[in-house]
Amino acid sequence: MVKVQSMVNSSSHAPEVQPQLNSMSQAMRATIQLREMILAGEILGGTRIAEMSLVELLGVSRTPVRQALMKLEQEGLLDELPLGGYAVRTFSELEASESIELRGMLEGLMVRLASERGYAPSLMREAKRLLAQIDDILTSNVLDEEAFSKYIDFNARFHDVLVDMADSPFLKKELDRIYKLPFASPSGFVGVQSDSAFSRDLLVVAQDHHRQVLQAIEAKEGTRAEMIMREHSRIAQRNLRLVANNTNHEQMPVAKLLKKRV
Repeated sequence: MVKVQSMVNSSSHAPEVQPQLNSMSQAMRATIQLREMILAGEILGGTRIAEMSLVELLGVSRTPVRQALMKLEQEGLLDELPLGGYAVRTFSELEASESIELRGMLEGLMVRLASERGYAPSLMREAKRLLAQIDDILTSNVLDEEAFSKYIDFNARFHDVLVDMADSPFLKKELDRIYKLPFASPSGFVGVQSDSAFSRDLLVVAQDHHRQVLQAIEAKEGTRAEMIMREHSRIAQRNLRLVANNTNHEQMPVAKLLKKRV
């Protein structure tokens, strides 16, 4: 567990440790590292972030750290404190549920647009290739950790291809922002299913949604494609309820960001 100290006085100064020209790449690296630490449960919800501790921990200067903190606040992972500084945000079950609902709505809109506007044939071929790879995983009656890991990878890539089919940079940017929220990404809750007796069955249902949405896009049935994707997100809603009712978060550390039920 990473220990993050209290916020230091903002008037203190630390020397820049990298050339200014590299500040953008440093900020990106700091953002990725800090995001991963939060989602891995290494920094608990409610923890106040110390800027100087992150300078030491991430090995970058204060400027990239500040940029990373601002970026994660914009993404919704951090809360800006009234007296300055940031704290790791915690989410109510309702907030997590709404983020999943919003993801389903936006994905639904994008597959409808792909159906109505048309799409690059190469993307449909890639989507079907990923579909076949997921089918191969699901041929086994029992899924081990490696199989789940492969499913998560293929599933995320499949959703990315669906988004690319819409050819809408604006909507893609909005959806990317939602994907970064805890619980809202397409594979955000897949790991929760690995201990379930019905884990493979749920993935088979999800795979059937994948196949149906591709068929709807090909048939130019935009409304049907949209409704399938919105229904598809309901699987994540089910898994959210499983997590909210389970106090053991070792399998899914990001669940530590959920506020405890009272």
